[in-house]
Amino acid sequence: MKNFIFIALALFGLSGTLNAEEHLKSLNGSGLNPNVKPSEDFYLYVNQDWMDKHPLTPEYSRYGQFNVLTDSSNNRVKNIVTNLAKTNPQKGTNAYLIATLYEAGMDSVRRNNEGAKPILADLAKIENAKPEEMGELFLWIHKNYGSPFFNAGPQEDLTNSQVYAMYVDGARLGLGDRDYYLKNDKRNKEVREAYEKLIERQMINAGYSKKDAKRIVKNVMKIETLLADSTWTREESRNIPAMYNPRTLSQLKDNYPNIPWDTFFIETMGIETPEQFIATTPNTIKQGDNLLGSLSDREKKDYYLWTYVNGASPYLSDDFSDASFEFNKVMSGVKEQRPRWKKSLAVTESNLGEAVGELYVAEYFPESSKVYMEGLVENLRTALGKHIINLPWMSDDTKVAAMKKLNAFTVKIGYPDKWKDYSELELDPSLSYWENVHNAHMWAQKKYLEKWGKPVDRTEWGMTPQTINAYYNPLNNEIVFPAGILQAPFFDPEASDAENYGGIGVVIGHELTHGFDDQGAQFDAQGNMSNWWTPEDKESFDKLTQGLVDQYSVIEVLPGLFANGQYTLGENIADQGGLRIAYTAFLDSQKKKGVDVNSEEARIDGLDPSQVFYLNFANLWANNIRDEEIRSLTIGDVHSLGKNRVNVSLKNIVPFFEAFGIEEGDPMFLPASEQVIIW
Repeated sequence: MKNFIFIALALFGLSGTLNAEEHLKSLNGSGLNPNVKPSEDFYLYVNQDWMDKHPLTPEYSRYGQFNVLTDSSNNRVKNIVTNLAKTNPQKGTNAYLIATLYEAGMDSVRRNNEGAKPILADLAKIENAKPEEMGELFLWIHKNYGSPFFNAGPQEDLTNSQVYAMYVDGARLGLGDRDYYLKNDKRNKEVREAYEKLIERQMINAGYSKKDAKRIVKNVMKIETLLADSTWTREESRNIPAMYNPRTLSQLKDNYPNIPWDTFFIETMGIETPEQFIATTPNTIKQGDNLLGSLSDREKKDYYLWTYVNGASPYLSDDFSDASFEFNKVMSGVKEQRPRWKKSLAVTESNLGEAVGELYVAEYFPESSKVYMEGLVENLRTALGKHIINLPWMSDDTKVAAMKKLNAFTVKIGYPDKWKDYSELELDPSLSYWENVHNAHMWAQKKYLEKWGKPVDRTEWGMTPQTINAYYNPLNNEIVFPAGILQAPFFDPEASDAENYGGIGVVIGHELTHGFDDQGAQFDAQGNMSNWWTPEDKESFDKLTQGLVDQYSVIEVLPGLFANGQYTLGENIADQGGLRIAYTAFLDSQKKKGVDVNSEEARIDGLDPSQVFYLNFANLWANNIRDEEIRSLTIGDVHSLGKNRVNVSLKNIVPFFEAFGIEEGDPMFLPASEQVIIW
């Protein structure tokens, strides 16, 4: 089902060569580009040297500062995990589970010898289902292996976040975005053809003849294209109120009569059938229901077969991973597969993230960093409060509500107060890798469904401690900063205040601002979707946000491909707000310390502290990226590209102009009449 937790700074980092014990450094002032003026292209002025020193290797579709930190975290976790196996951990312990799953992923000899054997019995079950057994097969697939035709599950009620509601949603698409199926330009045709080749090759790997594999391709593409035709656009999917459509059980049965609702909840989910539901995208659910009732058994079986094989393929032989890699080459431009240890580590962390995280923070996250962060967060909260109080476009009534929400923010830093209990999870070295991964998936699903009927547990985390990321959750009204991101260049106790406020300070401000972006602003202090705005203030807010949409939408990221300012609006608001708030907090912190930031004594390596602040911010987004990845991210990522996160955001920041002498006529300058200042 749809996840309404909005994750910020969601950039993916994969593997690398960094030594695990190397101390990551913050900004290198000597690496500034002498051939580009800060007034011309601030991103290249700061990052060209870094980009030259970190060329893309075949393994990557993009490589940036987030990847550098992920490399460090991966190597640390690898050392932890590989050392566990040497201790012969006791069965049932977290150490045993981690070592068992990781070693299973590393055993390429066994996996290649097994080939498709681990999945053959399940494929036969699908193939051999009789007409009268198709309903049972549908429920079995949903319970164990995927969500064909529709999706359902509990999540916090958007209007009462203290309790769970049962959400019903449309089926997910294999290619993710509807445009890949429906648009007939060169790029989308290329992606479709690659996807069709992937399906055919994987089904042949699973033991099917070329003729049967081609039939499966045809039926899968027919079904997924029809589902795509009813799927909301990227822009529509950001309309949260439109996705909140309460339905009774009677209405659900009347509107979608081909889905066996009672048996689905009782047999598949193991709960009593709810009486109230939230339909997120009614037309997409309807399309899935229509297909379930109109397709032939053969078509449905082929769809189920691909659902199953696609989910299992990462855990089977190299034939399967090689096929997936060929598809990824088209999607992202990557030239080389990740090493096996990185894949196995990713699977281990995906399934046992907090078990690994508990070991990670014990070794790599000092309590002093958590205390330091707590102070930074409060300074940023105070700064945002000052901004809210002084907003010229917002009335006093709405300011009171905004301050109430700001003061109610929950802050989570480093790691959870209580760790997940994995004692009921059973993994067995005698089983195949796929069987063990599936057992872990079923354990996680059981824990997820056990939430139904219970109060919402607000202590849960949506990320593991070792993750290089941060997020804001509107339903909990919380900001969360895992231990993993609390490294340079984001956070370094040995660095200057200017670097830390320009790094992790901007990240903190970014997450705080998410509570007041175009989506977060629809939730109140308790995390409930409700309107706390006066009509006039909401109109002013919408006018400002449209100005930001327009700024990004005119950017041509590749010939003929433009940034999507509407789809990336929430992140762009948070980027700009984070910069403004962090800079205010930095100046306030220096004032408290009695530091004159304009004095000669305050200079850092010959630079003004204000310059260092903006330099380190830009440094966060240094990256090299392939054209294929630019296309893929522009279509599917709610974040702007790194260069635009720097240059476009800064064009709205007057203190940045002052710090670097940006003047009218400079490419980095925007006149006051064109600047967009929201928070």
